[in-house]
Amino acid sequence: MPDVLHQFGETRVLVVAADGPPIVDRGETLSLIGGAASHQADIVAIPVERQGAAFFDLKTRLAGEVLQVCVNYNLRVAFVGDLTAARESSGALRDFIRESNKGFTVWFVDDLAALEQKLAAA
Repeated sequence: MPDVLHQFGETRVLVVAADGPPIVDRGETLSLIGGAASHQADIVAIPVERQGAAFFDLKTRLAGEVLQVCVNYNLRVAFVGDLTAARESSGALRDFIRESNKGFTVWFVDDLAALEQKLAAA
């Protein structure tokens, strides 16, 4: 399934396909940024399945490295999907998600409808 561009109000959202390699290194992140640029997307929605468990284990630093590249290129990111089990097993991840969701650059949402609501409220 290919990546799909959605329009939520004035915001162009590139929804990344759930299948494909995990986005856990600089090369994959730069490919993501290139895809967003070619679609003129304002934000990229990444299914949580695409990341794998190691990404959400903050001790691995994978999330920090990927998100730093996105921030450097002014790309907003939303991780879409159920992270209940990961949040329950990691206080650090729970805190990271809560603080990220207060900002404007990185969000964690359960589904695209929640992302659309968050964008409308922003």
